[in-house]
Amino acid sequence: MNRREMLACIASTSAITLFSQQLAFAQTRPLSALEIGQKERFRRVRLGDVEVVALYDGVTHFPLNDQYVSNAPFQEVLALVNKLGLSTTQVELPFTGFLVISEGRRILLDTGLGEFGTPRETTGGLVDSLKAAGFKPEDIDTVLITHFHPDHISGLRNRAGEFVYPNAKVWVAQREYDFWMSASNMRAAPERKTAFELAQRVFTGMPDTMLIRYEPGHEVAPGILSVPAYGHTPGHTTYTIRNGSRPFHYIGDMINVPAVFALHPEWSVATDMDPASALSVRHHFLETLDNDALVGGFHFPFPAIGSLVPLEQGFRFVPFRRVCRDKGGNDT
Repeated sequence: MNRREMLACIASTSAITLFSQQLAFAQTRPLSALEIGQKERFRRVRLGDVEVVALYDGVTHFPLNDQYVSNAPFQEVLALVNKLGLSTTQVELPFTGFLVISEGRRILLDTGLGEFGTPRETTGGLVDSLKAAGFKPEDIDTVLITHFHPDHISGLRNRAGEFVYPNAKVWVAQREYDFWMSASNMRAAPERKTAFELAQRVFTGMPDTMLIRYEPGHEVAPGILSVPAYGHTPGHTTYTIRNGSRPFHYIGDMINVPAVFALHPEWSVATDMDPASALSVRHHFLETLDNDALVGGFHFPFPAIGSLVPLEQGFRFVPFRRVCRDKGGNDT
């Protein structure tokens, strides 16, 4: 598919996408997994010889207040969500991880909230989604973690503390590991005590044969590049799949809810631990993003994979809808 065909395809779905984003963001009650993504638990995307499977973990809600965007007047935030027809009282935050099937490997990108942290009725469904897609946890040979916030790592263990993916190597950035496993760092940040304790419960006792601590900036699997994206957390890392028919960037929490933070990439979400660094990383990513690239975000609306289309102000997220195919018959 050439650039002209791709842009025409994106344009044909933009109106539907904007409506669905508004609808998903503006719900006033918790949604079950069956209500998300037209009753989907997973979505398959074929990129040549690579398959990406979006795995729905759940959704949570929290009040929309003046802390949500840390560097913009609350009245501007309210004006934006009101203009888009979104809820002015609460934020809906979806959780979606990804399975990458490439060269005989089954690689999981983040694990969701799971049972080991603070389970909620509407979250922790990633393993169920994995099974619905035809896989077992034992099938996973690699887990790549973006960062140590609970909704990304709690799914590594079950309620009993057992490893959910017993045959997988778990890759984490050394910088991220060192920060969250430090007792002195935990004492210095009492407001994050719960997150520190959860990270230490997850990784303490994980055998060296399973846990791989590494420096981002190189391939962690054939065709999968780890990219330092520090700011949201001290060692936040993204992953680029380069051996498919078009690139796929899994960006973790680099961009929060795209209806707000892709449209205004200069805004910082409250959970960015180093907002200035996170903003710099975000701008660099968006400025250098290839036109044909697919982007996956953990907090993007399901299926959480699609295109970031430049606008006069910011970007619009256009979810992948399997409506376009290239001349070889691949989904694009």
